[in-house]
Amino acid sequence: MKINFHKFLLCSIAIAGMFLTACAPKSDKTVIRMGHFPNISHAQALVAHQLSRQGKGWFEARLGDKVDFQWALFNAGPSAMESLLSGAVDITYVGPSPAINAFSRTGGDDVRIIAGSADGGAALVVNPKKNIIKPADFKGKRIGTPQLGNTQDVACRAWLVKNGINITLIGGDAHVIATPNPEQMPLMRKGVLDAVWTVEPWVTRLIDEVGAKVYLEQTNTVTTVLVANINLINKHPDLLKKIIDAHNELTDWINKNPQEAQKLVHAELQALTGGKISIDLVRKSWNRLIFTSSVNEKSLQEFVDDAYKCKLLKKRVDITKLLYK
Repeated sequence: MKINFHKFLLCSIAIAGMFLTACAPKSDKTVIRMGHFPNISHAQALVAHQLSRQGKGWFEARLGDKVDFQWALFNAGPSAMESLLSGAVDITYVGPSPAINAFSRTGGDDVRIIAGSADGGAALVVNPKKNIIKPADFKGKRIGTPQLGNTQDVACRAWLVKNGINITLIGGDAHVIATPNPEQMPLMRKGVLDAVWTVEPWVTRLIDEVGAKVYLEQTNTVTTVLVANINLINKHPDLLKKIIDAHNELTDWINKNPQEAQKLVHAELQALTGGKISIDLVRKSWNRLIFTSSVNEKSLQEFVDDAYKCKLLKKRVDITKLLYK
């Protein structure tokens, strides 16, 4: 019998974790689990996660001794939202499209956007060897996005449709292929992908390491928001307020101290990727992003409309209730 070692290892870790949890003494602390991605567009989380590693936790210091604050890592939005809905995490940095989709799926009951985080930083880049000059040139091409239904995937599909290129979930005039960010570079080098729609730091990596060219750039659209599940909102409104205040304060600190923030982001990305990210990459990516704690409601509504047109939403969503106020 052939054993999938990766699955075996994950199962072993899960069983061990269940055993340790069952045997561990009960704590009167409230556990808060926060998720994020290893993307520079999640700079607030990267800074705070690195400070946690250094024993200077940003959120920990502001939530108090009665809170056990923990981190969780995701590759893309849909998987982060599944964890949020299941209660595996209480709060997460995520793109707007997965948040909107989760809100729609649950009838508007289980998810709330509690703050903005980053705008811009996403782009469509192309292989210069493919001679892609105008929208019609994408016909027959293979375009990578981080995950089906994530923010860049929806943006890509909507843009193709607006430019007269018929697409379906699995085919059409162009092929939009869900491709995890780390896999996009080797696949573009091999010519498997003709273009990629993604977010920083992967945009800059594709440009610098593969020679990709920017075809179009999203300079002010909502890229990242901070989302909480309804259980946290209802059970711990006092902690929720502290989290929002801490996030807003951190965003302000990042904007006032970009060089220090970049160093912390770099250190955390180094820890998460095994030393594959340079400080120069962080600095280049930084210039494409706007860090903000406010939410652009107009941009959110555009995501709703785009997801509906791409048939990733079955019906239009009223986002008024999605925003926590």
